[in-house]
Amino acid sequence: MVDLKTPAEIEAMHAAGQVVASALTTVKKAAAVGVSLLELDEVARDVLRAAGAVSLFDGYQPGFATLPFSGVICTSVNDGVLHGLPTGQRLADGDLLNVDCGASIDGWCADSATSFVVGTPRAEDLALIATTERALAAGIAAAVPGARLGDVGAAIGVVGLEAGIGTNLDFGGHGIGRRMHEEPHIPNGGRPGRGLKLRPGHVLAIEPWFWHGPGSTYVIDSDGWTLRSADGTRGAHAEHTVAITEDGPEVLTLRQ
Repeated sequence: MVDLKTPAEIEAMHAAGQVVASALTTVKKAAAVGVSLLELDEVARDVLRAAGAVSLFDGYQPGFATLPFSGVICTSVNDGVLHGLPTGQRLADGDLLNVDCGASIDGWCADSATSFVVGTPRAEDLALIATTERALAAGIAAAVPGARLGDVGAAIGVVGLEAGIGTNLDFGGHGIGRRMHEEPHIPNGGRPGRGLKLRPGHVLAIEPWFWHGPGSTYVIDSDGWTLRSADGTRGAHAEHTVAITEDGPEVLTLRQ
């Protein structure tokens, strides 16, 4: 069942979204050569703690995971693109870092992710990040009242296809509200005109993720969480929590 949120509930989710946005902005500022992933996790913890927010990630254990997640942010580096556990790994010059954060306030959730390069960037990494952000923008633009869920996935998939980069339909966006992962699942591809009809009150976490090149296979590390490209190509991830309103999509996790 896909619940509709009231304007007041969407505003409560917006409050959580602003904390998540602040955490991601603060982590990006703190990320530098020599800084560890655990240190960045502490930066995000401080932001959530100061706001009275609860992490959606710390202790989370979905069906595919062998252990609960240990951290308030996912930190996936280079060929790691999703669900990376914060560890003592220190960032090196040119690392491509994907950071995902989720939090709740008063029981209402928000989820967002961003990718960026630490230190000296590779041109191909900047292009990959730009394509991923463009796919996110296309998915958001398609999330209007009366559209179908397939329109959102198709809009994302077209951007990846036109860029000639790898995508995968196993992990994607999702509904969000009182829980981080609610119905429906939003694949990063598909056919327009199919699926759930979007209505004001639907809230979606839209999240494209891509790899360099056309490959789309992955492996999961022995930690049970970190998802990597099988051939070592680097990946990027972008996500916003988006409310469908009478006036169109409203991004609840917009960063300043």
